[in-house]
Amino acid sequence: MALVTVKPTRMDTAIADEIAHNTNLGLEQAAQAMTWGADEHVLVALATVGWLYTRLQEPQKRRIADHVLIVSVATAVLPHILKSLFDQTRPDRLTVGGHRRGVPYSGQPHDAFPSGHAVHMGALASAASLLPPALRRLVRATAVTLCLTRVALLAHWASDVVAGFTLGVLVERAFRPFTLAGSRQRARP
Repeated sequence: MALVTVKPTRMDTAIADEIAHNTNLGLEQAAQAMTWGADEHVLVALATVGWLYTRLQEPQKRRIADHVLIVSVATAVLPHILKSLFDQTRPDRLTVGGHRRGVPYSGQPHDAFPSGHAVHMGALASAASLLPPALRRLVRATAVTLCLTRVALLAHWASDVVAGFTLGVLVERAFRPFTLAGSRQRARP
C-alpha cells in the first residue's frame, strides 16, 4: 500500500472520457507500437550502445554520452520508486466502452502516477538542448508525441504525463553540473 493516493483532476477525467468514446482499434494499436520508443528498456539499451560507441570519440562526446547514460538509468529507476509511494488508478481500468474500442490494459492497475515514459521523454527533451537546433526540435517533437501515446492508450491521466515530463526535465538538469562539468555546452541562440 502506497503512502499517498492521487486522484485525477476533472480535466484528466474529461480527456480520458473523450478518448475512450472516440478511439478505435487502429489508433490504439498505432499508439501501442509508438509508445515503445519511450520504454525504459529501449532507452537504456540505446544509451548504452551510444556510450560504448563514444568510448573511441573525443572527450566532449564521451562526457555527453556519460551524461545521457546516467540520466537514462536515473529516469528508469526513479518512476519505480515514486510508484511505490503513490497510488493512482490508471484510466484504462475505469472504462468499459474504451476496451470495446481497442483500449488495452497497461501495467499495474494503481501505477498511473507518474508516467515513467514521460519521465524518460522529459529528460530526453531537456538533453536535446545539447544538440544543433534542427535536431533539437526533432527530438523534442518526438518526445512530446511519444508522451501523448500514454494518454491515448489511457495508460496515464494527462496530469501524470505532465508531471512525469517535468520531473524528467528536472532530473536531467540536476545531473548536468556533475556529468558535464568541464564540457563546453552548446549555447542557446
